[in-house]
Amino acid sequence: MGTIDGLPPLREVIRAHDLVAKRQLGQNFLLDLNLTAKIARSAGDLSGCDVLEVGPGPGGLTRGLLAEGARRVLAVEKDARCIPALEEIAASAPGRLEVLLGDALEVDVLAHLTPPIKVVANLPYNVGTELLIRWLSAPWPPYWSSLTLMFQKEVAERIVAKPRTDHYGRLALLAQWRCNVAIVMVLPPEAFTPAPKVHSAVVQLTALAEPRFPCDFGVLQRVTAMAFGQRRKMLRSSLKGMGPGIEGLLESVGIPPTARAEEIGLEQFCALARAVAGQNEALPRA
Repeated sequence: MGTIDGLPPLREVIRAHDLVAKRQLGQNFLLDLNLTAKIARSAGDLSGCDVLEVGPGPGGLTRGLLAEGARRVLAVEKDARCIPALEEIAASAPGRLEVLLGDALEVDVLAHLTPPIKVVANLPYNVGTELLIRWLSAPWPPYWSSLTLMFQKEVAERIVAKPRTDHYGRLALLAQWRCNVAIVMVLPPEAFTPAPKVHSAVVQLTALAEPRFPCDFGVLQRVTAMAFGQRRKMLRSSLKGMGPGIEGLLESVGIPPTARAEEIGLEQFCALARAVAGQNEALPRA
């Protein structure tokens, strides 16, 4: 769409504000504005949306989101050192960027955003998965229409994985139950400052109006956590904590008790979650 005029190159911003990336904050700064613009574009049309950005750092992606026409951007940053650099961007885009100093795990972002809302972020590695689980755990349909998020490539592969693959597990099931998911970009370590030891990838998660198959989210979480917590064991063993009738429940939904978690697809896991919930409702209450 365009650029935010009058701003210095990001390397100058980092020098001016002494923004040495901190490992304990999971910081790896993306300084190539062509790449940050490409990430912003991958989120689709932003012109009618508020955008939540978590961990903006010196503001490379923030600039891209504003340049691509985001109606408003809420940038939540935990590192107070980055706030002056972000405020310089806000001054160049009056009324379109709000900067909050705080922990994204604790901030009430809905007090600052107006739907429709998209989330676009180069997530700090140390909280990325936890934030994703929280966004997927929200009442459905969620307040956001899509998540465009950068993770370590291995985490991204876990989100989009299919059954009978090495990366398939609970994260894939929870994400694909409620969203369409796809990896839209892969970035090498040298794209970042400092360079991490691994590749990174941008994942697009688009919220479905309703989950693909009916079941209770909490029960699905428990079933998949137990099943993949001991993924090499047969399900009759890994799920025995669900109760003495687990073999019968597995058979009732067409899952062989001798199968392993990595062999079972989303629809069958949802069916099992419904069966477990039904069994719990049938139990006598004390």
